[in-house]
Amino acid sequence: MRTLFVVLACAAFAAAHAQPYPSKPIRLVVPYAAGGTSDILARQIGPKVSEAWGQPVVVENKPGANGNVGADFVAKSAPDGYTLLLTDLGGLVISASVYPQLPFNPAKDFSPVVMVSYSPHVLAVHPSVAVKDVRELIAMAKAQPGKLNFAISGIGGAPHLAGIEFAQRTGVQWTYIPYKGGSDAVAAVAAGQADVLFNGMLATWPTVQGGRMRALAISSAQRVPSAPDTPTVAEQGLPGFETGSFQGVVGPSGIPRETVAKLNAALIKVLATTEMKERFAKQGTEVRTGTPESLDEWLRTEQARFARVVKKSGAKFD
Repeated sequence: MRTLFVVLACAAFAAAHAQPYPSKPIRLVVPYAAGGTSDILARQIGPKVSEAWGQPVVVENKPGANGNVGADFVAKSAPDGYTLLLTDLGGLVISASVYPQLPFNPAKDFSPVVMVSYSPHVLAVHPSVAVKDVRELIAMAKAQPGKLNFAISGIGGAPHLAGIEFAQRTGVQWTYIPYKGGSDAVAAVAAGQADVLFNGMLATWPTVQGGRMRALAISSAQRVPSAPDTPTVAEQGLPGFETGSFQGVVGPSGIPRETVAKLNAALIKVLATTEMKERFAKQGTEVRTGTPESLDEWLRTEQARFARVVKKSGAKFD
């Protein structure tokens, strides 16, 4: 009888795992607080994938340590395609250079799935900061070294590195104030608790449009259609300055190739619709997709690039 029970149990287990993917809900982890760029994207994409596959896509926020808490959770999850990470990929690759004691290896512990989008940073100030463009901001910051408080989504994140690069190129000094995510940084500047920030346009532009912050520049190579009257940083004396929030989906290392391929195809199909492209464009975000292999190459290239930027800055992040 015991032998029969074991045989039946093994058969049931094998049958469960033989079901075509996906056969149960998918957890989409956002490693930042609600309201930031990654969270907004996840909650727009998740329902569309759920409709296509007939399985719930559950968005779960796991903020902490500039996204590293949620990333570590996914890195240590079962590599079955049911736990995924939607994150600012810039933050993921930067972490390798600014956190010497990371509990995971960004280069080895994830299965790249797909690039999702690019949202340039907005350089914005609280309305009480009496400047109207980048040149006036630089002049004010130089006249009062260290006085301006620069809100960042977390230590060592992409907005922080954007602030560092800007400061390096202009010779300004400001005081970095870390928050628990991009939405908290935006709220701090809007409330006058901090003076200035770089942050992803998707999460920042509604506050600018509401008049609670003033946009000085966009960090893209060219002006964006949703904000045609806002000049780029490059236009205002910093040629080649281009930063932003590159968003993408990864999973734990070891997800079967066929599962990664199915995820990649489904996400690209959702993102390629006219509805999603137009929705993203109105929010100042550009859909960017590709193969898992192209994302893997991008991650490796960016990790090496940011390692050089961090080393040159001499900044200490721990």
